[in-house]
Amino acid sequence: MKKENYQPIENYGIIGNMRSAALVGTDASIDWFCFPHFDSPSIFAKILDSNIGGYFSIQPVTDYKTKQFYWPDTNVLITRFLTPDGIVEVSDFMPVGSQITDEKDYRIIRKVKGIHGRVKMKMECFPAFNYGRDRHEVNISERGVAFISEDLIMGLSSSLPLNREGDRACVEFFLEQDGSAVFVLHKIQGSEICQVKSDIHGIETSLHDTILFWRNWISRSHYKGRWREMVHRSALILKLLTFEPTGAIVAAITCSLPEEIGGERNWDYRYTWIRDAAFTVYAFMRLGFTQEASAFMAWVRDRLSECSKEEPLQIMYGIDGRHELKEEALDHLEGYMKSGPVRIGNGAYDQLQLDIYGELMDSIYLFNKYALPISYNGWKKVTRIVDWVVENWRLKDEGIWEMRSGQQHFVYSKLMCWVALDRAIRLSLKRSFPGDLAKWIRARDEIYMDIMENGWSEERQAFIQYYGSSSLDASNLMMPLVFFIAPTDPMMIKTLDATLCSPHKGGLVSNSLVYRYNSTESPDGLMGDEGTFNICTFWLVEALTRAGKANPEKLEEARLMFEQMLGYANHLGIYSEQIGIHGESLGNTPQAFTHLALISAAFNLDRTLG
Repeated sequence: MKKENYQPIENYGIIGNMRSAALVGTDASIDWFCFPHFDSPSIFAKILDSNIGGYFSIQPVTDYKTKQFYWPDTNVLITRFLTPDGIVEVSDFMPVGSQITDEKDYRIIRKVKGIHGRVKMKMECFPAFNYGRDRHEVNISERGVAFISEDLIMGLSSSLPLNREGDRACVEFFLEQDGSAVFVLHKIQGSEICQVKSDIHGIETSLHDTILFWRNWISRSHYKGRWREMVHRSALILKLLTFEPTGAIVAAITCSLPEEIGGERNWDYRYTWIRDAAFTVYAFMRLGFTQEASAFMAWVRDRLSECSKEEPLQIMYGIDGRHELKEEALDHLEGYMKSGPVRIGNGAYDQLQLDIYGELMDSIYLFNKYALPISYNGWKKVTRIVDWVVENWRLKDEGIWEMRSGQQHFVYSKLMCWVALDRAIRLSLKRSFPGDLAKWIRARDEIYMDIMENGWSEERQAFIQYYGSSSLDASNLMMPLVFFIAPTDPMMIKTLDATLCSPHKGGLVSNSLVYRYNSTESPDGLMGDEGTFNICTFWLVEALTRAGKANPEKLEEARLMFEQMLGYANHLGIYSEQIGIHGESLGNTPQAFTHLALISAAFNLDRTLG
């Protein structure tokens, strides 16, 4: 297939129900959907193979232009088609809240409405079960279509009679002003015909309830600052990335969207990274969403209960808490724009990444401070991981970026070990919890001096990526954000100045866009290059913001950089992982890491500006 058959990654919006989610293109084609959960096999995966991946499209038969937007303060997505014959709107959503009782309620509802004129439309539904590996039969009935595969049967109910074309269902129809058609994708059992009634009144009620759910949820936000719309959109996206049954938070809803077109940097992000989720908890608490933070903390308690004092936490888990995330390549799929291999599972799950303890302890500390006091039993679990950090912080690891080039003494990993001990000490003193404070303080101070002596390069006049290297790493921008060093400390200012240089001058910044590291100077064990890393740009904004309290020029630079970065979101305010050389989105989408960093940067920049 030609690359032209693929939509740009930035053309997609997201709908979901906190169990799974779907990507809807600006052409109203659903090109990614896993059922019943985020990490289940896909039913639609055209985004990974435009020929056999599967899709669910609703489009005018004639030429058209489109506009796409969310119903205000919701995750209900509207795609508006502008044609020579008139205007048609497609409203896409998944019922949420009290509308969900079991998997039969995990529905995609698509309402098509005529606005002006008389427009001929075509609906086509082509499921490709189990990443396109399982064949299926098509059974037409009066109330819809049943797509029958070996392990799953999906029904497509409609207010229109549907036709069969091979292994897909389709229908052509005209829509006049105020006319409507409805399509509902849902699970069915055995040989049942489609059970979901597609009557307009029922769909309108479900749409109303879904809109009300999202509006009520976002109304709890405490943020009233300058960038309310973008912050709230980020919060709504983060909510969609939560797995409500367990409280877990996925890094993104997709797998194997490439960090470089044609490259091999294609990973599965449909799991819960301790790091990403801990940062997300921070973002939720900043906005006042303590319920989501509490749910994730309950999930964390379960993970802590599974490991002993001698065992480290895994860096990531399945959303159901499972430990093994075996990585495999799906060679029958060509990959987005022929960027193979397509990978499911993630082989990095058993890497050692010491930084996760700092991010986790910081979120526990903040949760205790701003949400609910942790229990004594919770504290006992905390002390186990703190004691593990005391004994193991000197180890080499793969680092925050999951290097596949061998372990090193990464500065960021040491930094977050310092954070783990520092927050545990603060929490112990604040709550008068018992703990070996003398040992913890001694280890914390040892880590501090170790970083200062081995993590600083006199040659580069900056903190470096790992001990003995001469390369920079954007993760060191977190140093003032976690209160390891004052944002105005000369060492931090010099690190900022070095980072702000362009890559060909040894820095990491290209016109406000930040690379996470220089892969030429510091090989990561993979072929090819990658784009700028969105979270790193927001980290730089926040580091400049804090330095800007004493230097108005740096504060102004932070605001300009933040405003520029907002312009790289797609038309719906969504970010993937990276930005390519042409300004295109790269990597899995939407990415929690990026949106939580946007919230944090906006919060602190707004407060500093006053």
